[in-house]
Amino acid sequence: MDRSQIWKFNNNVDTDQIIPSQYLLLPTIDEMKAFAFEPILPDFAKVVKSGDIIIAGENFGCGSSREQAPRILKELGIRAVIAMSFSRIFFRNAINIGLPAIICKEAYNAAHHGDQAELDLSKGSLKIENNILSCTKLSPIMQRILDHGGLVSFLNEEVL
Repeated sequence: MDRSQIWKFNNNVDTDQIIPSQYLLLPTIDEMKAFAFEPILPDFAKVVKSGDIIIAGENFGCGSSREQAPRILKELGIRAVIAMSFSRIFFRNAINIGLPAIICKEAYNAAHHGDQAELDLSKGSLKIENNILSCTKLSPIMQRILDHGGLVSFLNEEVL
């Protein structure tokens, strides 16, 4: 299982912090992703690595219903977002575009920025350093959507 670096964020990270609204005018997600988390961590997009994990507190992704927020995280290579809770629309948007959004109440207090973690989606477990935590295990249909890379790909492959 691959080890991932943790990026830790507080409670109530909203979609304007993930991608500030002024950058939504850019024509592509590829151009927008350079400004991810600019109000909180201005260099995030420059230093995040593919496979890294975000761990956050309560209500991650609150605010507007913009789908660009989870898409940018996925395009940056974020392996999963793990939080104590999610805004409902962010959670659905994340799953729909193929970004795992996992609820793990204990992860926030167990994690420190820069820690290494191992996530096992199929078992619903997260290992941070020497702590093994239980996470909400996604339903089989949600796991299949993620396995297909998102809802549209899932529907195209399942229906056709």
